[in-house]
Amino acid sequence: MIEIEFRRTTLFAGHYGSGKTNLAVNYALKLRESFESVVIADLDIVNPYFRTKDSEELLRSRGIEIISSEYANSNVDFPALPSEMYGVVQNRSRHAVLDIGGDDRGAYALGRFAPYIIEENDYDMLFVANFCRPLTLTPEDALEVMREIESAGGIKFNGIVNNTNLAALTTPKTVYDGQEKSLKLSKMSGLPLKFTAVERELSKAVKLNNVFELDVQKRYYDLY
Repeated sequence: MIEIEFRRTTLFAGHYGSGKTNLAVNYALKLRESFESVVIADLDIVNPYFRTKDSEELLRSRGIEIISSEYANSNVDFPALPSEMYGVVQNRSRHAVLDIGGDDRGAYALGRFAPYIIEENDYDMLFVANFCRPLTLTPEDALEVMREIESAGGIKFNGIVNNTNLAALTTPKTVYDGQEKSLKLSKMSGLPLKFTAVERELSKAVKLNNVFELDVQKRYYDLY
């Protein structure tokens, strides 16, 4: 398991279907092993149907607070964020994981909280790259999405996560191909590749020194 230098706030953003929600949940669980107070917040106001709240029971059982729209997992498409969101970025006694909505549309909600996060300056803004998705098949595609999210959310990325996968069809070659493209994206953007996310069972067959093992085995793509 890779050793990670945890920041007070960690934000995961990327293209729709990149797997950022699954990654955010796993990251929050890992944080809880080291810190007493952990909160995970869902900032996706574009798609309220398939999100962090799917893992609410697991997260709460591990003592992790979850904040999401009251309309999550409902059939109400209402772009609202709970007032508790401000406490996530202002209360510096807790470690926070933020699951940002996909692409630039989903990142707009981040703009209202960006000043607090930047002022504190104890955060990682991580671009979740999945090079198996149709609109991010190349590092060039991913870089374009990255810049769009930065512009919309008001915070620049400071790291990259290789989360290239094909759900249950993922093989070591899938991961290696994603690693290669992530390293190219790293060179193009000037940002470090923080780690590669791999399900625990598959990670046994992946020979990389920067693997972050996913304990929550559910892989899925956003439903849009």
